[in-house]
Amino acid sequence: MRALILFLASAIAVTIAGPAAAQSATKINQYNAWGTYSYQGDSGKVCYVLSVPTEKQPQALDHGDIFFFVSQKPGQNVAFEPQFIASYPFQENSKVAVKVGDRSFSLFTKGKSAWLENAAEEPQLVAAMKAGSVMSVAAKSGRGNDTSYNFSLRGITAALDSISACK
Repeated sequence: MRALILFLASAIAVTIAGPAAAQSATKINQYNAWGTYSYQGDSGKVCYVLSVPTEKQPQALDHGDIFFFVSQKPGQNVAFEPQFIASYPFQENSKVAVKVGDRSFSLFTKGKSAWLENAAEEPQLVAAMKAGSVMSVAAKSGRGNDTSYNFSLRGITAALDSISACK
């Protein structure tokens, strides 16, 4: 499982920064459900935490690789930016709904990725993740399939704390 997550983390580095990053993505540590990684990007070091869903619905669909991660990009003045990545393109102009406890957040989609519609809510989502135990994500695929995922939030606080000094 850890080898798979490391491979997938490298794949995400490619998604974020292009092909050159794949060879330099390094696993830092594992905190329960969340792994920590870093790589050297064009604008400096990038650190991120990554998890895969504990549950995928509907079970009959081949969801491929699904990730939720939070990145720290000091060279770009980005602190704790949440992102959801699917292995399939989202329905055009669709939204991804994220729920943690009683808090809900809306993400805009582009291709196979989704980010918070309102970047000012990033610290609120991160705080909700740290306080919560499960995060639910609902999306619509380009084929029109409604999908949903549950992510364990065990270890998210320790993982984020470990990359807070990323430089």
